[in-house]
Amino acid sequence: MNYQGTIYRPPSEANSVLLQITTGCSHNKCSFCGMYKGQRFTIKPEELILADIDYAADHFPYAQRLFLCDGDALILPQQQLLTILKRIAIQLPQITRVGIYANTKSLRSKSIEELLSLRQHGLGIVYMGLESGDDVTLVGINKGATADQMIEMGRKTKLAGMQLSVTVLLGIAGPERSAIHAMESGRVLTAIDPDYIGALSLMLESGTPLHAAYQAGKFALPKPLAILQELRSMIAATNLSQGLFHANHASNYLPIRAKLPEEKSATLALLDQALAGKLALKPEYLRAL
Repeated sequence: MNYQGTIYRPPSEANSVLLQITTGCSHNKCSFCGMYKGQRFTIKPEELILADIDYAADHFPYAQRLFLCDGDALILPQQQLLTILKRIAIQLPQITRVGIYANTKSLRSKSIEELLSLRQHGLGIVYMGLESGDDVTLVGINKGATADQMIEMGRKTKLAGMQLSVTVLLGIAGPERSAIHAMESGRVLTAIDPDYIGALSLMLESGTPLHAAYQAGKFALPKPLAILQELRSMIAATNLSQGLFHANHASNYLPIRAKLPEEKSATLALLDQALAGKLALKPEYLRAL
């Protein structure tokens, strides 16, 4: 496979074929993210992409899932995406689901009819980073979208029949807006009603603007119990018709996996035990991105 730079994928795509169709991220301005710093966003040549699909067909004949890398690969022109999906269907007919990263910019660039066409040709799940439902926090981290735009694009994805996985960042608002961040994120998640929610706890990366702000004393990280309280408030404010709320990433202090709405009460009770000191939290040295 022709990989360029560092390849990133969601934790749930650990066993997927990773097909790189872009390099970098089309936005690449979020203050907390160091994933693609110094890497120019490009669309890879079609001949390289198609050759990788043929390679995957020869070497991964039993793979059932495939993920289109890198950040925001949905930004590709519609016909190019369709060409890729059609080649996957021909060469890898056993693939049952194709996944992709997206943001509000790329989702806004596709009509509902275009998204429906992508779904019909195998694109089954979209991963979107919300980070926060608080507009003040979104401006502060240079996310490039408002909460209302996130809601609109999330609903659009669901309307097209695709599964939607949304990530939020615990601690991203700092101590002063922690409660607002939790409540507003719950409100936005409820409005979107995604199939999956992944909550990660902020870990500062060297070389990012947010890390520089932390070093300059302009940003503070909430304490572990404050992060846990933020998670509890967020789950309490989130009402899904049917979905999974994951907070079991390596960055989190307490692994949580809850089916909502049926396991909401039990999950809140578990978090209350942790907040009361009755459950051990993950030590800092075991946390990772």
